[in-house]
Amino acid sequence: MSISAIESVLQQMRATALQSGIAPRPAAEAAPQAGFAAELRRSLEGISSAQNKAYGQAEAFELGRPGVALNDVMVDLQKANVAFQTGLQVRNRLVAAYQEVMSLPA
Repeated sequence: MSISAIESVLQQMRATALQSGIAPRPAAEAAPQAGFAAELRRSLEGISSAQNKAYGQAEAFELGRPGVALNDVMVDLQKANVAFQTGLQVRNRLVAAYQEVMSLPA
């Protein structure tokens, strides 16, 4: 797997995050770090925040708090699931790329 393929996957993750409502951290809060590791960390933090938001909405609905509709809970849970599945596929591709690099002859 080449660097351009990994960058393409990261672009797909960003697009999915924007479509699912997972907002990236504001530039003022963002650390000045750049590179693949920092981008991967930000993506994982976005997935985690989407899951926390969805589970918080589900808990609020279960407790009967006013203003929390079932359809909103279901949509948030699906967004979190899509974000998680995307992250899982990225992990699978990274592991496959690592294994491919490690199997190259020296």
